[in-house]
Amino acid sequence: MKKNELKKEELKQQIAEAMAACQDKKAESVSVLEMEKESNAFTDYFLICSGINPRQVQAIADEVEGRLEKMGQRVTHKEGYNQAEWVLLDYVDFVVHIFSERARQYYDLERLWKTAKRLEPSDLKKAPAAAKKASAKKAPPKKAVAKKAAAKKPVVKKAALKKTGAKPSGKSAARKKK
Repeated sequence: MKKNELKKEELKQQIAEAMAACQDKKAESVSVLEMEKESNAFTDYFLICSGINPRQVQAIADEVEGRLEKMGQRVTHKEGYNQAEWVLLDYVDFVVHIFSERARQYYDLERLWKTAKRLEPSDLKKAPAAAKKASAKKAPPKKAVAKKAAAKKPVVKKAALKKTGAKPSGKSAARKKK
């Protein structure tokens, strides 16, 4: 995988984690917009959602910030947290907008950026699933691993048994008795 593709997949994983954080805090109308390169947007993606009241808006912002920090991604700029009408969390490659219901209707970013492509949660999670399938193909089946382990059991030769005076065990000993 190329470096740019790897970065893009990592970015999508971060956005998916931010989206999951919003959904866990019961955010409403969560959407992701992929900005067009020609639009001269200052970022690649917008994650937009809304909360019912100021406490919920702040809780959503806290959850997004906490989860992304665990992934090693720190917010570069944060605005509007105290008023909780429109909290903006800037992560450079994507921006999280958490609105009150009234502010979201007023600013209507989806209409303002109507040329942007709307992404579904499945669009963000395709890459990790494909990576898991690829790694599963590389891993040998469990039966093959067990056969290889059984084949590597040490073989005790008859000469070694005579020297030590030990008796053969297992299937070969049973065959000799018959």
